[in-house]
Amino acid sequence: MPLVLTFLGILALIFLIAFLHLDTFISFVLVSLGIGLASGMDVTAVGKSIQTGIGGTLGDLVLIIGFGAMLGRLVAESGAARRITNVLINIFGIKNIRWGLALAGFIIGIPLFYNAGFIIVVPLIFTIAASSGLPLMTVAIPMLSALSVAHGYLPPHPSPAAIAGQLHADLGRTLIYGIIVAIPAIIIAGPIFGKTLTKFKIKPEKEIFNIREVPDHDLPGVGISFLVALLPVLLLTMTGPLKSVFPAGSFGHKLVTLLAEPYFGMLLSVLVAVYWLGIKRGQPVKAVMKDLEEAIKAASPVLLVIAGAGALKQVFIDSGTSRYIGDMLQGVAISPLLLGWSIAAVIRVCVGSATVAGLTTVGIILPLIQQQTVKPELMVLAIGSGSLMMSHLNDGGFWLFKEYFNLSIKQTLQTWTVMETIVSIIGLFGVLALNLVV
Repeated sequence: MPLVLTFLGILALIFLIAFLHLDTFISFVLVSLGIGLASGMDVTAVGKSIQTGIGGTLGDLVLIIGFGAMLGRLVAESGAARRITNVLINIFGIKNIRWGLALAGFIIGIPLFYNAGFIIVVPLIFTIAASSGLPLMTVAIPMLSALSVAHGYLPPHPSPAAIAGQLHADLGRTLIYGIIVAIPAIIIAGPIFGKTLTKFKIKPEKEIFNIREVPDHDLPGVGISFLVALLPVLLLTMTGPLKSVFPAGSFGHKLVTLLAEPYFGMLLSVLVAVYWLGIKRGQPVKAVMKDLEEAIKAASPVLLVIAGAGALKQVFIDSGTSRYIGDMLQGVAISPLLLGWSIAAVIRVCVGSATVAGLTTVGIILPLIQQQTVKPELMVLAIGSGSLMMSHLNDGGFWLFKEYFNLSIKQTLQTWTVMETIVSIIGLFGVLALNLVV
């Protein structure tokens, strides 16, 4: 019976989101309520479970995602993203421009939410395609594949950060493993696949194509642009090993421990960005704070989706559904990593949202993680890569790509959908390979 309820619950979630277009947060709460009551929980217990799930899931994630949104906003508004791209294009040159764009997309994608990153890099893609004479798709796909990988694999992005929190995975190790897995995914889905798209003759809408270019002399410096964009990565990956350098209880150990906290690393990155990308460049403090306010507004819908998924996960646990599924899956002769990827991929294809797919999968797969020896950091990446599988007509990213590049639905399926599928499958292979050596 619990398995049937889980299946019906997921079908109901798909129906509410994909067909009725009901708000995702409301859909999660309704399905959580329905599964809880159908499982025999009383009304008070279901309500308590939903509240606990929302509170427990958000926790310090509000800080990470909130500060991440602020950092991304400052990187975008200041022109730091543009500076990073210019530098990398100059280094790689026209001949290897696809590789430079893939690297630029990856660096820019680390602090920026996907939609914000997309809007920022599209003008760069148009400008580079026009100046180099290269077909537009061969320029766009390398950069956007890197953005997609960062969105699906790497904290502090909302979905991987939330999945890591639910699975108690170490964010620093998740980030390191994620970068290792991301490299082949970006190479194959970006420059290599992008090179095959020369046959697509794309003419974007004139209003979009003719975007005013910000003068280079108004952009932030090279060093500070790279430092601010990469500071969260540096803090997450470098402070962990540094803990062992200082004796326990010493000031140095306490300082490194504080810097290693994801929320504090993000806060420090934001403060550095506020000064160097805002105030130092002549921006009034009030204007910079307004940018941060707008960033929080943009992040709030994502937080609600994560909160709703947390409610569903807690209902699965409190109703005994998770324990039942975990016991049942114990006898399944399949890698837990492959199973997590598969569940996320199926939900992604049905619902469209990578965030919904990833976070819904956690509630189903959580008991298996607790009973089998599998690194939670690798499970984060397996679920994250599965959640990117085969984006199509029910995904907002699909339509964003289609409209900006003025493509037909068939062309979008041949380019965007194939790219996302490659990213997902290579991500799975990368995780399975990494599982053999870590």
